[in-house]
Amino acid sequence: MLSYSPYSKKPSRYKGVCIYRPFVYGSIAIPLPTPRPANTPPDHTHRWTIFVRPVSPSHDITHWLRKVQFKLHETYSQSLRTIEAPPFEVTETGWGEFEVSIKLFFIPEASEKPISIYHQLKLHPYGGTEGEREKTRREGGEVSSKCYEEVCFNEPVEALWDILTSGGGEGRASEKGRGKGKGAKAIKSADRSAEIPNEGTPYSLRMEGRELDRLKEATKQVESMILEERKTLAEREKMLGGLRQEAAAAEKR
Repeated sequence: MLSYSPYSKKPSRYKGVCIYRPFVYGSIAIPLPTPRPANTPPDHTHRWTIFVRPVSPSHDITHWLRKVQFKLHETYSQSLRTIEAPPFEVTETGWGEFEVSIKLFFIPEASEKPISIYHQLKLHPYGGTEGEREKTRREGGEVSSKCYEEVCFNEPVEALWDILTSGGGEGRASEKGRGKGKGAKAIKSADRSAEIPNEGTPYSLRMEGRELDRLKEATKQVESMILEERKTLAEREKMLGGLRQEAAAAEKR
């Protein structure tokens, strides 16, 4: 979760309050088709897109996000790309994987400094079994690498609070303490902000629970495999010890 602390005494802020806004960043890559597109460098193998997107098409992140700056590998011409309107993405071709720096700039009303996140561009299949990865390569399938993230506006300024709680953007608000005055009033207004959806997006709370269950099951399987390997190793060490004793006895003869 990306969290921000107030750094300016002006304008006034809602004390003890956080506003959360979800988004997705990542990359999608596919092998270049045959015949290759015109003017494509001969050593390039994939077309890829790096992006910052809402969690679903119905969400609008421009209520809080003004522009996105992507820092590509220095071998690309104009490696610093600034996108000032959606879709916030850059599409290129290439042959190698590298880390992309992504800087988020907020709307002026937010009175917040820009922040940076980082994403490792993926061109080749990863995860799953070797057979599944080989099938993806053979079928020329898409390689997708996405991350869910939340921006936490800590003690937001009044202008930003008004924008985000009056229908501007989807997300949630929370109270850090029992604040009084403006803080208490702000929490009441938060009813107009939607929680992170339980259904309808790949990043819903229910999908998160299912993923956690899969991870727990996978952890159990790995632990079982480790125990089996330790048992096999102990048996082999015992066998090796016996062979060493036999060899030592043979030398004494």
